[in-house]
Amino acid sequence: MALIASAAILVVYDAEADPGEVLEQYVFRLAVTPWLLLLTAPLVVLILLRVVPAAARPGMRTRLRPTVRTALLYVAAFTVVPTLTVGLVFLAERAQETNADDRTRLIALGGALVLIVPVIWTLFFVVFASTTVVRSAFGIGEVHLALPALLTGVLVWELAAFSLTVAGMPPGPPAVRIGALLGGPLSVSALAWWEISRLRSRYGVTLRGTGM
Repeated sequence: MALIASAAILVVYDAEADPGEVLEQYVFRLAVTPWLLLLTAPLVVLILLRVVPAAARPGMRTRLRPTVRTALLYVAAFTVVPTLTVGLVFLAERAQETNADDRTRLIALGGALVLIVPVIWTLFFVVFASTTVVRSAFGIGEVHLALPALLTGVLVWELAAFSLTVAGMPPGPPAVRIGALLGGPLSVSALAWWEISRLRSRYGVTLRGTGM
């Protein structure tokens, strides 16, 4: 819905807008969101650990370990892509050097061909894993049932501030511009609050309880 609304605003109020601009913004947000999660999640978890009773903290720390491992694996995979790419470019350049002997050029070419497979595989892994990471927030719901809603509520405002800094205000009259900027964060925050309220009323989950 956000993508459709952004496209509609650009079509109606910005005649010079590039049709691919909305798609670029969507891809940009998809690329930025996992890293904002990595920066935001520890702060939210630390605050929640200070709020819950002391007796609940050991269990939360235990359940936090798989989430930390998942985050570290994602960062490692993301780091491998540029590292392997640099190695691939270096070997490809070595294979094309005219002053190198045939044996060196053959070894470099073989190494470049070998690296192509892991580079492509890791790249696709990161691209497809990013969508899962955004939806599951590295599986942080296992730590505390209210954490996904809390993280989503914080993250959506961070993304709005980031988009405002990078792309500026959307086009259109003042009311449309403010609505386009704040409509998403406000609606998502309302849904996050509603989810936390349902967790409290139906399952007895509170931010000061164990959450499990």
